[in-house]
Amino acid sequence: MKHVVYRVLVASKISRSAVDYLKSQGFEVVEVHEPSEDELARLIKGFHAIIVRSKPRVTRRVIEAADQLKVIARAGVGLDNIDVQAAESRGIKVVNAPESVTQAVAELTVGLMLALLRKIAFSDRKMREGVWVKHEAVGTELKGKTLGLVGFGRIGRAVARICYYGFGMKIIYTDRQCNIEAGREFNAECVDLDTLLRTADIVSLHVPLTPETTHLINEEKLRLMKKTAILVNTARGAVVDTNALVKALKEGWIAGAALDVFEEEPLPKDHPLLQLDNVVLTPHIGASSVEAQDQAGIEVAKKIAELLK
Repeated sequence: MKHVVYRVLVASKISRSAVDYLKSQGFEVVEVHEPSEDELARLIKGFHAIIVRSKPRVTRRVIEAADQLKVIARAGVGLDNIDVQAAESRGIKVVNAPESVTQAVAELTVGLMLALLRKIAFSDRKMREGVWVKHEAVGTELKGKTLGLVGFGRIGRAVARICYYGFGMKIIYTDRQCNIEAGREFNAECVDLDTLLRTADIVSLHVPLTPETTHLINEEKLRLMKKTAILVNTARGAVVDTNALVKALKEGWIAGAALDVFEEEPLPKDHPLLQLDNVVLTPHIGASSVEAQDQAGIEVAKKIAELLK
């Protein structure tokens, strides 16, 4: 009986320990980081598994071009760059590593709050320009403020834990399941979205991108927020209507926004968000910690090994 050597295409940069693990299991591993759809459709033939992060997209076209594919793995949380329906129709398993990035994204979320409210990013920019902005950089503390979490899954609860115990913040949240038990640890109250937006000093988004959550935060919703409130998005860019957000920031409906994700990535160099001082921007680095990447890579590598063997 012929021995099958399983081939794994690593289409995004993952940890060396994950690649080494796959090789130690006898897999042939080929690394081609973030190929285009055309390249991926050409490359995918002959591979039994593929690993991606937020890029590239594993589209129906790519899936239909595959002739041996059994597993699509996302080294991270969320599956919005994978056509799950197309994969399932071909009997291809889709896996991810939802627990691996929880702490990394939660810590970045809180870091963005601090960077915006304490004007850290603004002060850094001005210092580099040779401008001493001591009086213009008076900030706001987190202590005692109300944090509104849109989504109360692993990451939302991790943010709640840091903010409740670390800063003494009041926690409110909205979630499809409204898990009262999950919120009890933080004395958190489950409310509807409109109530959360009207009440919270900081609104932080932690929902997956689905047809229901696309542009969940639009002009109507932004107008509900306090003028002193800020919006933090470390979920997915399209959860927020960018044009409405730019208008809200320019016209002062809200005080500011801290964003790690965008409807268009990379963010174009002439994007209006780049011209605003009441915004903090990072390039989709929520899951980009050494620890999270190592854990995510290993987690999906083990799932691939288990499914193929």
